[in-house]
Amino acid sequence: MAASHAHRSEVDDEHWMQLALAQAELAQAAGEVPVGAVLVAAGEALASGHNQTITLADPSAHAEMQVLRAAGTRLGNYRLPGSTLYVTLEPCLMCAGAIIHARVARVVYAAADPKTGAAGGCFDLLQDARHNHRVDVTAAVLAGQSASMLRAFFRARR
Repeated sequence: MAASHAHRSEVDDEHWMQLALAQAELAQAAGEVPVGAVLVAAGEALASGHNQTITLADPSAHAEMQVLRAAGTRLGNYRLPGSTLYVTLEPCLMCAGAIIHARVARVVYAAADPKTGAAGGCFDLLQDARHNHRVDVTAAVLAGQSASMLRAFFRARR
């Protein structure tokens, strides 16, 4: 039974990550760094979004922040316990801090960010024992698709 549950979880993770990748494509179409995110709780998407830092002239308008804000507004609560955040790039320090404060239960990301990632890539903020809330992390779900999109985006900008 446990193996069946694990397989189901992997299928679910890929399903939600596909939706996050679709959000990343929207970011790319708008000239933004192609990062997308979806926040899920109880099998339902609470919010989805993508990077909008250039569009909104807001350095905090990362995909994760957009989704956390939208879900908090929808639920009338900045705390999002029991939720899972799917994001196409490993969260940065700013986003990791917000994820911890929101009490997100789990983060699933696609591409690692060894330069600024805060979920084990460069820093390990999400599971740091000094916090009163630690976030479960699953890495590399559909990583190839996300990494390809990011590489193509930055190649085109050079």
